[in-house]
Amino acid sequence: MKWEVLSSEYLTKHPPYFISRKDVCKKPDGTLIPSYYVVELPPSVLVFALVKDGKVLMIEQYRHPVSGISIELPGGFVDEGETALEAAKREMLEETGYVFSHYEYLGQVAANPGVLNNFTHMFLAKNIERIQPQTLERSEEITVKLYTVQELFDLLRSNGIIQSLHANGCFYALLKLGKLKWDQ
Repeated sequence: MKWEVLSSEYLTKHPPYFISRKDVCKKPDGTLIPSYYVVELPPSVLVFALVKDGKVLMIEQYRHPVSGISIELPGGFVDEGETALEAAKREMLEETGYVFSHYEYLGQVAANPGVLNNFTHMFLAKNIERIQPQTLERSEEITVKLYTVQELFDLLRSNGIIQSLHANGCFYALLKLGKLKWDQ
């Protein structure tokens, strides 16, 4: 079922966050696909973090492409030479000032595998502690918020979490925590 890539032509290169290419592919049945466009991105991470009282640590930030505020989980791209766990710890510390000592890997999801080539690694973090102020990038303006699980459910039901990968992260974490059942 895997396609053979006959050639690739890079159209834009703005590493590491936006590289686009056009592939010429051949399907196993011999059908030629003359133009398949792919956006290359590094892997990314997100962290579903629980504070001691069971609240979920989330962030709110302005997202220019959608011209609005997005409620999200801490996270970001994995830097070259960094593991997904190292990136999760770094992003958590930079965006929130918190660290975590216990985590569970929840798996990975692909945002849009029809166009994007990367995966997002999801972590459930417990025993978190604030050790420093945020260290934000120039383009970031992030507010840390705490939500009860019920408030998080309400956000999810009302489409209050617009970032699909982060809604997925909430789903997998809540499932792992026993807050969701497959048969509900």
